[in-house]
Amino acid sequence: MKISAAIITLNEEQNLPRALESLAGAVDETVVVDSGSTDATRAIAEAAGARFIAHEWEGYARQKNFAATAAAHDWVLSLDADEALTPELRAEIQQLRNAGESGMAGYSMPRLAHYCGQW
Repeated sequence: MKISAAIITLNEEQNLPRALESLAGAVDETVVVDSGSTDATRAIAEAAGARFIAHEWEGYARQKNFAATAAAHDWVLSLDADEALTPELRAEIQQLRNAGESGMAGYSMPRLAHYCGQW
């Protein structure tokens, strides 16, 4: 099973390295769709081996959908630039990749948000 990661960005040089590092070994490609960053977002993405696509902002859902269609593989893991996989989730995804096609139509994952200083 091959998996693409899709991340949408705008001036995410502070967050993007953590997101990209968390994907290492879990996905076969990473696509970063950027809506006009003026910081080092592009350089960070490209240095990490991600495919960088400039695409004008069309709204959150449309940008996410555009990023998914730009992915090379049928399975797409969509992350925001301020999100990261835990080591446990990365290991689960690696197991899925190594197991091959499963016949599943989709997967879900638990999320934990840190907001206003609280989990």
